[in-house]
Amino acid sequence: MQLKEIPDISLSAVKRKDRAGWLALFANDAVLEDPVGVSHLDATGKGHHGIAAIAKFYDDVIEKNETFDYEIHRRFAGANELAVFCTFKITLPGGMRISIDLVIVYKQNAEGKLESLRAFWEPDQAVPA
Repeated sequence: MQLKEIPDISLSAVKRKDRAGWLALFANDAVLEDPVGVSHLDATGKGHHGIAAIAKFYDDVIEKNETFDYEIHRRFAGANELAVFCTFKITLPGGMRISIDLVIVYKQNAEGKLESLRAFWEPDQAVPA
């Protein structure tokens, strides 16, 4: 899998609610930080380590959203990493719609799997869509 393809594959899997397809992108020892740092989604700020923790994040956060859509604005590649500036439009449980601008940094290992996914966004900057 080419590094520049990963955001499209990852985000389209989330949009389709393809849990297995999304999890298959990650290495067994991958780290997911979404958002990076301490937040209501990660009280420790240390991220979600390993497939089981990433699967739990999917079940607790991603799966519960009613709808998910995205637009990728720019991609910036360097070595085995790719930073993507994008906008998410999400309908949360209960029907509230939000828009979030964010930068996601994907890091790929030698086997082509995601070694890390780091999403930079500020929860208080999510705005009603």
